[in-house]
Amino acid sequence: MPAQFRELDFSEFPPGTITEYTTLVCLACIFDIFTKQFGLAPRSAYSEIKRYAPSVQELTARKAARPFFDSSEKHPRCPYCDAAKRWHARLDTYCIEGGKITDKPRRALFKQLEKKSDLFQVLELKSDRRGAFFDWLDTLRISLNFETPQWLLDSTRALLERREPKTDWATSFENLRAVRPSSRITEGWEVESDRLFLAPDLYNEVLLVQYLVSRSKEHGGRTLEGRLTLPELIRRIRRGGYLNAHGISTTDQFEILDKLVDEVAGTGAVKIYFVLDRREFLEKAKTVYASYA
Repeated sequence: MPAQFRELDFSEFPPGTITEYTTLVCLACIFDIFTKQFGLAPRSAYSEIKRYAPSVQELTARKAARPFFDSSEKHPRCPYCDAAKRWHARLDTYCIEGGKITDKPRRALFKQLEKKSDLFQVLELKSDRRGAFFDWLDTLRISLNFETPQWLLDSTRALLERREPKTDWATSFENLRAVRPSSRITEGWEVESDRLFLAPDLYNEVLLVQYLVSRSKEHGGRTLEGRLTLPELIRRIRRGGYLNAHGISTTDQFEILDKLVDEVAGTGAVKIYFVLDRREFLEKAKTVYASYA
């Protein structure tokens, strides 16, 4: 990435508190809409495009819609108009979940961005912790490589980073080979040699997250305990005493799953902040305008 488009510095934010979304936007599609459908002159179209502010839904949707698209190719072509790479701009959106742990670094970051308000767009939305949790799960699912067993360790670490963002999990997971439940501890975790031991409740929550992120890939879900269907997962968690400890007495498996999610995600309202990096978009728009003009 060119120096002028270097990544924003989120080093002051604890791991697990920033979610990144990346999508491509086809400027050829956008210019065609303004010039051919709306009948604007190229200069007027360029002025409108510079002011264009995509919605959070457009930037973070699981399936991109025109003029946005996703591609892992080195030289992608627009799936809508077949435009080459030079007509595309990358849009990076950073999601910050509000809370005491992120308030201080977030305010410091936003103070810096205020000086460059034309290059960065900051959006604030109200959500609930359940919604934020499922957004986090969707992003986690995309980042994991389900073709190797390493994803089990990566998903375990991701949940622990979300629960305890101040802990140095990079060091704790260095050379780690296995995650096991432990009856010796009633809460928290401990590392012994190349194994991570989790308290029963925490281990069950890891199983739940692994089930949720992997169940869309194949029947059931894959976990540290192997492949589990929903009834098998619930029986495993029930035997561990989790349901009784958290006052979950219903017998309907889907209601149980619903309550388990609330236990892991938390309840209540939360503010979600989105930072859109518009630098490459504006630079590419200028180049495309030059071609039209």
